Amino acid sequence: MDAVATIDPTAPAGPALDSPPSPALLNASDLATLLNCSPKTIYRLNDRGALPRPIRLGAMLRWSRPVIERWIAEGCPVSQRRCR
Repeated sequence: MDAVATIDPTAPAGPALDSPPSPALLNASDLATLLNCSPKTIYRLNDRGALPRPIRLGAMLRWSRPVIERWIAEGCPVSQRRCR
């Protein structure tokens, strides 16, 4: 008796087809993709203080995904931090 595997198109996708987990920290490119703009715009917004404060790792800037998602949910308010 030969067993023939059949695929049920209505079955949920398995782990192989799931997207990878989202990173907890976003670089300028990731944040730009999320906000549908360019990385250069991210740096400009950050310099103006219009984004939540990033986390500095050496020379790198990273933004916390939960903080960014909360900021978006609140309507992207301009932060009260001072510009450089």
